[in-house]
Amino acid sequence: MRAVLALVLLAGCAAKAPLPDVPIPLRNPTSQIASQADASLQRLQGAWIVVQGAGMAPGSRVLITGQSFAVDGVQIGFAPEGTGRFRLGNEAIWVHWLDVDNRTAAMGEPGGKRVWIMDRTGQPGERLGAAREILEWYGYDLSRMEVE
Repeated sequence: MRAVLALVLLAGCAAKAPLPDVPIPLRNPTSQIASQADASLQRLQGAWIVVQGAGMAPGSRVLITGQSFAVDGVQIGFAPEGTGRFRLGNEAIWVHWLDVDNRTAAMGEPGGKRVWIMDRTGQPGERLGAAREILEWYGYDLSRMEVE
């Protein structure tokens, strides 16, 4: 009995194992989320500049052509999966907001791995505020986004 008690006491003195590294998602999973129904591949095609992002560096140049998505010249598979929803490599990426003239887009991984705002000229003006409002509404932590 004393041996068991001694083992229990020793176990209590042992160093605690560190917690595993678990990245904190960029989005509150309890918030509602949706993609923009009319955000098609055709509307997204062309050149973009990331103006704010987490998991997508501001200043990155994005080129969307057909079934490819290139970030600073590195191509990644890009395929439509539904209304405003795409597969970027092995991740789901949703278009949360795209302005009517296809100049500014707010996109993110619905699980909260990455989020970004991109613009055709890199100067979204008042559209930046609209994009940020939508992302905040969908539960993204905008304080973690880097700015160009």
